[in-house]
Amino acid sequence: MTKMVMVVYNEAIDIEVMEALQKCGLKNYTKAVAAYGSGETSGIHLGDDIWPGRNNILYVACSQEESISLLARIKELRRTLGKEGVKAFVLPVEEVA
Repeated sequence: MTKMVMVVYNEAIDIEVMEALQKCGLKNYTKAVAAYGSGETSGIHLGDDIWPGRNNILYVACSQEESISLLARIKELRRTLGKEGVKAFVLPVEEVA
């Protein structure tokens, strides 16, 4: 079963997130850089002087087993990096064309 893992994270930890992806053996992804937003624990990121910082978003289509592995790595990053801001969402993929 194919899953889509969406990882939203502070651009400051891009290297750490990309290393997590590599450690899972995942090579295919789509990255959206400089995303703005607001999170309950991470605060507001608008990339300006008042609300500095931006997020990146990774979209990774993978098997269920690979999604479990990536999710475990993201949970570990959350434990070690604390307030830096990283979350992962696992979504079902119904169809690929």
